[in-house]
Amino acid sequence: MQSTLTKLTVCRTAALGASWHWCSECDSGIRLPNSCGDRHCPQCRGATRAAWVNSTMKKIVSGVDFYQVVFTMPDRLASLALGNRRQIFNLLFHAAWKSLKKVLEDEQAYEAAAAMVLHTWNQHMDGHVHLHAVVPGGGPSLNEPGTWKNAVPPPYERPDRWWLVDADDLRHEFRKQFLKGLRLLHRKKELKLTGAWSHLQDKAAFDEFLAPLKEQSWVTYIKPPPTESSQPSDIVKYLARYLTGGPISDGRLVNYQDGQVTFTARTGKTHGGSDEIEEVELPAEEFVRRWCLHILPRGFTKTRGFGGWSNHHSRRYVKECRELRQQVDAAGVEVSSLQETTDEDADQLSGPPCPVCGGDLERIERVHRTSWRDIFDSDDCPKWYKFRECPG
Repeated sequence: MQSTLTKLTVCRTAALGASWHWCSECDSGIRLPNSCGDRHCPQCRGATRAAWVNSTMKKIVSGVDFYQVVFTMPDRLASLALGNRRQIFNLLFHAAWKSLKKVLEDEQAYEAAAAMVLHTWNQHMDGHVHLHAVVPGGGPSLNEPGTWKNAVPPPYERPDRWWLVDADDLRHEFRKQFLKGLRLLHRKKELKLTGAWSHLQDKAAFDEFLAPLKEQSWVTYIKPPPTESSQPSDIVKYLARYLTGGPISDGRLVNYQDGQVTFTARTGKTHGGSDEIEEVELPAEEFVRRWCLHILPRGFTKTRGFGGWSNHHSRRYVKECRELRQQVDAAGVEVSSLQETTDEDADQLSGPPCPVCGGDLERIERVHRTSWRDIFDSDDCPKWYKFRECPG
């Protein structure tokens, strides 16, 4: 945790050196300090977001509706997740995918696919662990191989309504899969249960702890395309914001005075909230504590593809989908290309503009930063940093 905060502290300072760039629009040479490159840094990793947008958009098939599905972990599990981040976050991914795949195949009978992104905070930076998923509303039919199938509402629903799956069925299956996974982690003794949680090492006590969760209605919801003209790239760009940068952007910071940090937040502490903005004031220590709640375990992957969009199946899946969609398109369905919009959006995410005129910069000389081991041992390292080990 301290190594992450240290990297952010020295990001784009003289401690990391600088590289030379050239702006052809204003004919200027620009010297820009090197960035830390940490995924939690709000100033860094624009290229990472751009790369994810590009790779995800390559899996998009024209003319298919896309949905955003959100899976939320109950607040009762928040403290348990804090002490077992890697195990619980992995479980969240797998439980969400298993439930989505089962309900999609049962109700719609086409091959499922999804890209999921982990999100751990709300507007007040409190813990609010949930997953956002981009899910195609159609795919290769499971009942009639070689044909395409769009998601359709059941007979008792309006035929013109956007539809993916029954939300109640999805949340029930999600609850079932998650609790099943929790019990397995407990049985295999893979959960850290110490201190105030040590009594849960006993199976009977753990079952008692889980009992209220079996009766609770878990929160999952499905957002269809806002309008008929909405593009899949809108959802993908929205999720890209969660890939890097931490729980709050610089633009929401208002003031720091007398040991108090003021920032803006939408009213309401859960996803969405209202459109009204309020100012929140926290002691600096509490602000830093909340921010640190969202530092991920080292090497943890917070975006993953599943089913047809997994690394193992994506090439075959996308090829099959495009071939099947061509058959449908030939019947008169108009399909528009999304690639031009996607490339433009990716360029906007790729890096900082020229500080003089706002134009695109071309790097002409790269000066590699000093190793983190040397930086952590140098006078540039913040005095509050206690560890003296290279974080790797």
